[in-house]
Amino acid sequence: MVELRIVSRRVMRSLVVGLAMVVALVQPAHAQSILRDAETEALLEEMSAPLIKAAGLNPRNVRMVLINDASINAFATAGQAVYMHSGLIVAASNANEVQGVIAHELGHVAGGHSIRIGDGIKTATGITLLSLLLGAAAIAAGAGEAGAAVLAGGQQAALGRFLAFNREQESMTDQMGRRYLAAAGISGKGSIAFFKRLLGLEFRLAIPQENSYARTHPLSGERIAILQEAYQADPAWDTPTDPALEAKFQRVRAKLKGFVNPPQQTLRDYPPADTSIPGHYARAYAWHRSAYPDKAIAETDALLKKMPGDPYFLELKGQVLLESGRPAEALPLLREAVVKTNAQPLIASLFGHALIATEDSTNFAEAAKILKASVAKDNENPFAWYQLGVVYDRTGDSPRAAMASAERFQLEGRSKLALANAEMAVRTLPQGTPDWIRAQDIALVARESVAQEKKKR
Repeated sequence: MVELRIVSRRVMRSLVVGLAMVVALVQPAHAQSILRDAETEALLEEMSAPLIKAAGLNPRNVRMVLINDASINAFATAGQAVYMHSGLIVAASNANEVQGVIAHELGHVAGGHSIRIGDGIKTATGITLLSLLLGAAAIAAGAGEAGAAVLAGGQQAALGRFLAFNREQESMTDQMGRRYLAAAGISGKGSIAFFKRLLGLEFRLAIPQENSYARTHPLSGERIAILQEAYQADPAWDTPTDPALEAKFQRVRAKLKGFVNPPQQTLRDYPPADTSIPGHYARAYAWHRSAYPDKAIAETDALLKKMPGDPYFLELKGQVLLESGRPAEALPLLREAVVKTNAQPLIASLFGHALIATEDSTNFAEAAKILKASVAKDNENPFAWYQLGVVYDRTGDSPRAAMASAERFQLEGRSKLALANAEMAVRTLPQGTPDWIRAQDIALVARESVAQEKKKR
C-alpha cells in the first residue's frame, strides 16, 4: 500500500469567526493532511456508491477524502467533496456506522449547504451591522455603557441566528441522509449507533444536553429520538451489511489504526494472539513504523498465506522491502500489485519509486512510463510527480524535471518553488508543446498565489 501517504492540501471548511469588525465571516480552515491509500479509497468509493446514487448525484463527481485527524468528524465542501477524519473510521465499530455518516454528509452536498451557508451568514451579518449602528448612536449620545451593551447584544443575536440556521440545516440533512439509506436498502442501525456514540462522548466531556441554543448541531439525544422511530419502520432496518464489505472495512480500519496510532498502542490492541487478517495488518504497520522490517514482513507473509495474491498485501510487503533498502526484492511484488489493480495510480507510483530506487539505469525507462501513466490517471499525487521529476533528472531531461517539480510544489501549496520551477520549464521546454502550455498555467497560478501571500504580510 502507498503507506497511507500524507499529502498536504488546503482543506476548505466554513467556520464562523466573530468580533472582526463585528461581522460574522467564513474562512478556510488551516491546511490539513490528506491520507492517500488505494485500498482505503476503493473501500470509501464502494461504501458510498449506492448512497450517492440515492442522493441523485453523479458518482464521478463526488470525492471521498480521508484526513489525518484523530477527532471524530466529517464535513462536506463545495465541489461535491466529503471529508472524513481518520478518527471517525477508527472510532466506528462497523461499516454501517460510517455509511450513516456518509449519508448525512451527502445531504449537505445535495442540499448545496456549503454554498447556502452564506444565506445564514448574510442574516447574521445584517443583525450585527444593525446593532453596530445602534451602538454607535448610543455611544455618540454619551451613553457609553449602554452602547457597549447594545454591541454585545447584537453580536450574541447574530451568533444565535447563525447557529439556529446551522441547526436547521443539520436537522434537514439528518432526514435527507435517512432517505438515502432507505432508498439504497441500507440499515439505519449504524446511524443511530453512531449518534449514541457521540452522545456518550458528550456526556464524558460534560457537554450540557438541556439546551441546543449555543450549538451548531441539534442535541445528539434529540437527533436519536427523531430518527429512531423512522429508521425502525424502514424495511432495511434489519438488513445486515454485506459480509464482504464488512470484512474490507475491518481490514482498512486495522491498517489505519496501525498507521495513525502509536505502535505500542497498536500492539496492545492487536496482540500476537490475534491471528485474524486485521490483527496481522495492524501489526505489520506497527512493526514497520517501529523500524522492525523483518517482523513487518513476517506479518505480511502471514497475510499472503491467508489470501495469496491479494494486491494490497503485495503492495504492503513491497513497500516494507523498498523502505528497508531492498528495492530489487520489492519489484516483483509491486509489479504484480500493479497488474492486479489495473495500474492503480497510487500503487503504480510506488512501483515507479522502487524502479528508480534500484539505481539501475535500465529500469528508468519503465519507471518513466509507469509514472507518466500514474499522473495521467491521478494528477493530484505530489509523490508521483516528485518521482517523475527524479527519473527525468536521472535521464538528463532537465526541462521536464522542472515541469514535474512545478506540479509537485503547486499541489503542496509551496507557491514560490512552484513558480521558480514553472518559469524554468517555460524557458527550456519547446514552445507550444502541451508541457510548455501547462508550465505557463502553473506559473500564472503560482504567481498569483505568491502575490496574495505578500499582501497578507
